Amino acid sequence: MLWSGLGVLLSMPLTIARPAQSAERIYFSYGLFERSISFRSIETYARTGRIEGDLTAYARYATPEQLEQLRDVLQARAEINPVAVSQFLYTEQGETLLERVGELIQTESHKSGFYAIRSALILAAADPEGLTPLNVLRRFPLRGMRIEIDRTLALVNELEDLVNQSAAALAAVQTEFEIEAAEPIDLTGQPDLRQTGPNTVQTRTITVFERRRDRIFLADVYLPVAPRNRAALPPAPVIVISHGLGSNRTAYAYLARHLASYGFAVALPEHPGSNAAQLEALLSGRASEVARPAEFIDRALDIKLLLNDLNRRSRRDPLFQGRLNAQQAGVIGQSFGGYTALAIAGAKINPDQLRLDCLSGDSFNLSFLLQCQALNLSQPLPQLRDDRIKAVMAINPFNSSIFGQESLAQIKLPVMIVSGSADTVTPALFEQIRPFTWLTTPDRYLLMIRGGTHFSTIGPTEGDVIEFPPEVIGPEPAVARRYTNAFSVAFFQTHLANQPGYRSFLSAAYAAEISQSPLPLQLVRSLTALQLAKSLNEPVPKPPRGD
Repeated sequence: MLWSGLGVLLSMPLTIARPAQSAERIYFSYGLFERSISFRSIETYARTGRIEGDLTAYARYATPEQLEQLRDVLQARAEINPVAVSQFLYTEQGETLLERVGELIQTESHKSGFYAIRSALILAAADPEGLTPLNVLRRFPLRGMRIEIDRTLALVNELEDLVNQSAAALAAVQTEFEIEAAEPIDLTGQPDLRQTGPNTVQTRTITVFERRRDRIFLADVYLPVAPRNRAALPPAPVIVISHGLGSNRTAYAYLARHLASYGFAVALPEHPGSNAAQLEALLSGRASEVARPAEFIDRALDIKLLLNDLNRRSRRDPLFQGRLNAQQAGVIGQSFGGYTALAIAGAKINPDQLRLDCLSGDSFNLSFLLQCQALNLSQPLPQLRDDRIKAVMAINPFNSSIFGQESLAQIKLPVMIVSGSADTVTPALFEQIRPFTWLTTPDRYLLMIRGGTHFSTIGPTEGDVIEFPPEVIGPEPAVARRYTNAFSVAFFQTHLANQPGYRSFLSAAYAAEISQSPLPLQLVRSLTALQLAKSLNEPVPKPPRGD
């Protein structure tokens, strides 16, 4: 267990004046017992593979595979700019991470390692060899580093429980998917929804402004244009796509163009305060937080404002006149945008649930760092639901604590939740699978991309602040984008454009038909909280309270 505990600590995603000295010894404390290893012997092993010094006494308790794994972990390099590391670690979210890690990695005198860890991370990121666990150890600004093994083992056990729970939840999805996929469908003569639709697309960038909130932002609008040999299209239902934290309005341009080709008017707003410009301001020192708490409110209000603007343009602007139906609207959102979509659909921020969950924390749910920021919102909270919204699609949303079961059960609209089983930012079990079972709307869909990450469905964007490596994005994102194209068309044609002929596409059988390696696709509609609880060996859940 010592080796696995050390591996977890050294590989944890902590990115979450030069020191006069570095850690000379690493102490492992377990109750009244204590052992130590010199940093020199660890460094020698990591760089050369030689086991010598006081490491020899411990190596005999590990298998060759475990030793090799430890060596790989010690040298694993994260390609992160030192300025980005520094700026993030001084935000509230970064300091929350440091506080948690500081309980495990302490100073020689049993004090929290908070400040030493922050210094080591920043200096290691600036090292020519890059940010590696070995360099973090080398840059630790005190002679001794103490690792609390009892707390580490508790963390390891928590991680093992999470892995087992997630596997059980995915097995429950798989079982329900196989049952639903057995129902036959007939798509003879139907189009391939992964392919572009019959209409051409016209684009326009507009500026939206609200004086009361001092809010101004750009939005790209994609308008369908009928082929020359066909009659003009009727006013198009509007779909708004809300980007994620630190992203921008171009992230889902591919999806906007695809939906417009099927007859929808699609608008992509740029949310100031939680977009790529905000992230750039943070990294350059011009901002002190990843996003202001007010963004939990302002994002939904942006969509309301945008719909008001489009409604006005449909009456007065020659380009838009007679081409939009902003009273019949849908929302797609990813990550923070997924939260936004659910909020405007009728889920209310639940401060009581949030306070309860944020007190206990969650070591492996990174979205908690953002959700708990909503506790800083001024009360009372405004009404975010908009009656013009008829259906929403939430991709990798976070919602478990900021809404909770009681609030998600209030949504009466059709909802599709898209999840990736390899999402480490908004973990599938906590933020998509379990919340899906809380929905009470009869038209609910869980689209599971097995092997999909938090970034699988995001398209190429302009002006990326941080370029994620392929390992973070995951395999074959083009496949995930094609899935998103197909099911967004089927979902909104059925529930927004009122075209019942597309309903057969909203089935497990269709998901099985277009599923491909390396990202198998599953869709379920009937997974219940009781089924999930049984798969996780949890108590039978209580039904949510009524309105």
